[in-house]
Amino acid sequence: MKKTANIAISKSCVKNLIKMIHYQETSLDNGLKIIVNTDKTTELVAVNLLYKVGAKHEQEDHTGFAHLFEHLMFSGSKNYPDFDTLINSFGGESNAFTNNDFTNYYITVPKVFLKQILQIEADRMRNLIIDQEHLDVQKKVVIEEFKQRYLNQPYGDLNKIMRELSYKVHPYRWQTIGKDISHIEKATLADVQDFYDKFYQPSNCVLSISGNVEASECFALCKEIFVYPSPKATPNKIPQEPRQEENRLQTVYRDVPNNIIVITFPICERKSQDYYAYDLLSDLLSNGNSSRLYKSLVQDKKLFTSIDAVISGDEDQGLFIVMARYVDDIDLKAGEKAIYQELQNLLDNPPSQREFQKVKNKNISTTTLSNIKILEKAMNLAYYAYLDMLPNVNLDKEIYAKASLEQVLSLSKKIFFENKHNTLYYLSEAMQAKEK
Repeated sequence: MKKTANIAISKSCVKNLIKMIHYQETSLDNGLKIIVNTDKTTELVAVNLLYKVGAKHEQEDHTGFAHLFEHLMFSGSKNYPDFDTLINSFGGESNAFTNNDFTNYYITVPKVFLKQILQIEADRMRNLIIDQEHLDVQKKVVIEEFKQRYLNQPYGDLNKIMRELSYKVHPYRWQTIGKDISHIEKATLADVQDFYDKFYQPSNCVLSISGNVEASECFALCKEIFVYPSPKATPNKIPQEPRQEENRLQTVYRDVPNNIIVITFPICERKSQDYYAYDLLSDLLSNGNSSRLYKSLVQDKKLFTSIDAVISGDEDQGLFIVMARYVDDIDLKAGEKAIYQELQNLLDNPPSQREFQKVKNKNISTTTLSNIKILEKAMNLAYYAYLDMLPNVNLDKEIYAKASLEQVLSLSKKIFFENKHNTLYYLSEAMQAKEK
C-alpha cells in the first residue's frame, strides 16, 4: 500500500496543485509587458515588477548600483513620498531582491487596492525621489550592510573569492553588493540618475499580477496608469565567459573556525535543456541526508561536517558548486580526493531508476508547490517572461519528469572529469600556522 504524508490539504489547494497556471499577457505601446493570472480563491492580489537589470549590467568600476536601487526604490517618489507607511495602511506587504541578472519588487494587498498599487509602482518607476539627502541615507545603509555581511563576518568574502576565481570575463565575477565598497562610497547623484534613467523604464520591465482579478481589468488599468513613453531599450552587450582551458587553484587564510573547500565547474545557461539534468544531478549528490555525498563523506567517512552540491541557476553560463566544511585535523587533499572518488562512484555505480525517480519526484513536487500562492505565481510568471520562456511556468514539471538518467550521467562525466574546474581552499589562520 502506498504511504501518504499525514498533511491536511484543502480542496481548493488540491485543485491548484492539479491545475496549470492560466494566464493572459499583453504589451503596452511603451514596451511594458503585462501578465495576469486570475485566482478566485483569494481576496488578495500580488503585484510583481521585474526590472531587467542586475549586477551583470553594471560597469566594472561602478558596481553595486542595482542593489543600491533596491534600497532607493523604497525611499519614496514624487507623488508618494512615504512608500512603506502607505503600503502598511493598505494592510499590504512589500519587499524586493536583487541578483546578478535582474531586480524584483513585489507587493501583496487586498484586491480593492490594486489600482492604488499600480499608481504607486508607476510613480516610482519614473518619478523616484533622487536627491542628495536620500542618496546619502541609502548609501550609508548599503555600506553598513557590505561591512557587516561581507567584511566583518566569518566566511563573508568566500563568495566574492569564488566568483573571481570562476569568472575572468563575465560580470558574474562580482557580487550583487558590489565588487568594492568604494564604488558605492563614491557614487554621485549624476551616476545614480543615469542608472535610473537607463534601466527603470517600461520597456525594461515585466509586470505580473496574480489574484482575484480579471485580466481585462488589469490591462485597462495598466494602460491608463503606465502612460509615459519609454526610450527604446538598448540591449546590453554582456561579455560572455570563454571556455575554460585550465584548472585554477587558490588558497586563502582567514580568521574562521573551520576549513572549507569549494570546487566550481562551469555549466550551461538557464535556458539550456541541460539545466534540468544538472539540477537533478545536484540533488542526486546532496539533497538530504540520504544523498550520496552526505551519506558517504559526512555520515560514513566523517571527513566533513557538511557538504553541498548546487547549481547557480544564472541566466548566462552558470556554475555547478561543490562546497564542503572539513572536520578538524582532516588532511585537505584526502578530503578533496574523497569528493572526486564519490563523483566517480556516481558513474561506476549509477543510481537505480528508483533512486533517480525519487529525486525527480522531489523536483516535480517543489516546482508544483512553488505555483500555489499568488505571490509565488506572480514571481514565477515574471521570471519566465524575463527568460522568454513563459510556457515553461507550466512545462518545467514535464521536463523534469522526462529527463533521463543517461543524460545526467553523461553530463556528470563531462563536467567533473573532461572539462576544467576551479578549486578554492578557504582555510583557517590556525591551519596556516601549522603549515609554517
